[in-house]
Amino acid sequence: MKQEKLDFLSQNAKFTDRFALKIGAFCRAMTIQDVARHMRLDWHMVKELDKIYMREQLRLAGPPAPRVIGIDEISIKKRHVYRIVVSDLDQKRAIWFGGDGRSEQDMDMFYAFLGKKNAKKVRLAVMDMWKPFRNSTQVHAPNAAILFDKFHVLRHLGEALDKIRKSEYAKLTGDQRKFIKGQKYVLLSHRENLTNEGKKNLALLLKANKRLNTAYILRESFDQLWTYNSETWARKFFDNWKSQLRWQRLEPYEKFAEMVERHWDGIAAYCKPENKVALGFVEGLNNKIRVIQRRAYGIRDEEYLKLKILTTTLPPL
Repeated sequence: MKQEKLDFLSQNAKFTDRFALKIGAFCRAMTIQDVARHMRLDWHMVKELDKIYMREQLRLAGPPAPRVIGIDEISIKKRHVYRIVVSDLDQKRAIWFGGDGRSEQDMDMFYAFLGKKNAKKVRLAVMDMWKPFRNSTQVHAPNAAILFDKFHVLRHLGEALDKIRKSEYAKLTGDQRKFIKGQKYVLLSHRENLTNEGKKNLALLLKANKRLNTAYILRESFDQLWTYNSETWARKFFDNWKSQLRWQRLEPYEKFAEMVERHWDGIAAYCKPENKVALGFVEGLNNKIRVIQRRAYGIRDEEYLKLKILTTTLPPL
């Protein structure tokens, strides 16, 4: 008995490669359920054909050899179940998804995948201020400068501002609360992103509460830190910003300033011209991952989720 191998058949011998790629192309724009209904196929079969499509995308993209990487974690289940996602910020593509959490050992798995030779070629690693990521990178990619992601830093500042909003709301009673109640989004958004009604509500809120007005102005001015090309001038700006907290009784801001102080080297690294990389890609990738998870109401097949993440920014076949 002999079974002949035909080149035009896919890994699933019931279908041709061309049909598998057609189904995969549909899955880029539609849910598995929609494709299955449209093509009159079994749901599981559509998913397997989509995997064939995505594996071919990765094969054509080739093995990664990044110079600038972005490191972040995503939640894949409830109760703090995390996986690490690493991106090539020059090529603007996700290159690794894995680990069993977000520990230093999990991060080591990425560098094992990358290989010692390629790890030594990494010149810049963008990450949040999670210590295990930094420790692993310093061991396995000794030539890489550490840069803390601007958006993670600003998220901490936004959380500090929200704590001040809550404390001010707790101090007030009755009609005095109406200016603060329901204005969280208005306060935490940048003014240029607000509608005309939102801008009016913000003006009323800041006029009604002096401490929130001070905190809001300090939050808006902190963005200037990332405009400097000299660490000396960036440090002068931060010291001046920190000095404005004196006598303001803004305890969450004081804790934020202490956190920036502890992680200053990784923040000031952005002042160097060669480190002025686009920091929005990692945040944008996280948004895409959330859309993938939401569209599928959570993906139980982790291999499928991995393929979706690694191919989400690759060009279609």
